[in-house]
Amino acid sequence: MEAEASNGNGNGCSNDHDIIRWFDTISTNIATVQRETLRQILELNRGVEYLKKWFGDKDLDIREMDACEMESLYTSLVPLVSHEDLEPFIQRIADGDTSPILTQHPITTLSLSSGTTEGRQKFIPFTRHSSETTLQIFRLAAAYRSRSSLHLFPWTRGRLDIIIIIDYDNIRYVFYRVYPTRSNGRNLEFIYSSKRFKTRGGLMAGTATTHIFASEEFSIKQEKIKLFTCSPHEVISNGDYKQTTYCHLLIGLFFRKEVECITSTFAYSMVQAFSSFEEQWEDICKDIKEGNVSSKITLPKMRKAVLDIIEPNPSLASRIEAICKGLQGSDWFGLVPKLWPNAKYVYSIMTGSMQHYLKKLRHYCGSLPLVSAEYGSTESWIGVNLDPSLEPEKVTFAVMPTFSYFEFIPLYRQDQYSGSGSVDFIEDDPVPLSQVKVGQEYEI
Repeated sequence: MEAEASNGNGNGCSNDHDIIRWFDTISTNIATVQRETLRQILELNRGVEYLKKWFGDKDLDIREMDACEMESLYTSLVPLVSHEDLEPFIQRIADGDTSPILTQHPITTLSLSSGTTEGRQKFIPFTRHSSETTLQIFRLAAAYRSRSSLHLFPWTRGRLDIIIIIDYDNIRYVFYRVYPTRSNGRNLEFIYSSKRFKTRGGLMAGTATTHIFASEEFSIKQEKIKLFTCSPHEVISNGDYKQTTYCHLLIGLFFRKEVECITSTFAYSMVQAFSSFEEQWEDICKDIKEGNVSSKITLPKMRKAVLDIIEPNPSLASRIEAICKGLQGSDWFGLVPKLWPNAKYVYSIMTGSMQHYLKKLRHYCGSLPLVSAEYGSTESWIGVNLDPSLEPEKVTFAVMPTFSYFEFIPLYRQDQYSGSGSVDFIEDDPVPLSQVKVGQEYEI
């Protein structure tokens, strides 16, 4: 919510310590925070068409209602629905209906979800709140990746930046930053924007990541975390996957000593990028040597943007060429730390279906730590990774209680079907975030 994002999401936090302290505070009483989030949603949107459908003409003063009574009323009156139930309302918005149908927020942009409805992609409203919460979760996650911590020595995970060592009763304690990065360094980000288009009603439509990379908040994010993406907007936003990947690699290698982190939205993007590098490294070395761009890059704006950055560097090209010839003999094992020696970690969504790519990604990354990025959906960001030192297979996420109002459907496993390996589940009534139990499975 905009009202919530301006004063309840920690946007006023000035440094890593402040934003972590803010999250610690809101996480200590999630029942109260979630009810307050719901109250803000209902205060803002009580009069919209969709909620009127369920609340009817009840004369409710949401602000003055008891929090538990308000939550109970909402969950009893407003049902859980699928996208199919909301689609007629969203289609009216896409067709230009500007009345308050689903929210009082101005909706000028629609996201395309990764799922489909009857073979068609789904539209999801994308508001300013979507961009603001993206900035917020990026800042919080970055703070946890660089925060100071305490461990018994020795501790070998990652590349540590030791701050102070204290011997006490012959036990050595080490204070360190988990993944220290140099201020004003660079991220090599394999990120891609697809082409956006306008709906019949004039709304801009495209993937959620496309909207985020085009937003003001994406630029703010770089300033806040003091790591800047190697590639300019003209490379990210052109819509040609192969040409963008080539330019990401070219510019990333031109700035190889400055790269502190290598990242993508999804793990498969990096695997595909490094796989294509095996085929194209000679062309990239030639471009760096000559300060030129391969003829295979045909988009004028992209070519110009890259040529404005790189310049002839024969010694760098020779160094990269020597590394690549050595990597060929080891099936490109450890490609990432060899080519980007100052990279501290690799960061991406690595859970769910992305786990299939971890074996190949580890092959390319060698001993470089893999850090799982945050847990989200097209509708909302959900959770943040508070312990980036964990392997992706062991990662857990802490729910962001100010971003949305969440409910959890308990799932109870039945016996596996013989031969199929699939599991049947029985669903129970949904419960709020404050009532989830350790060890119980849920659908969020």
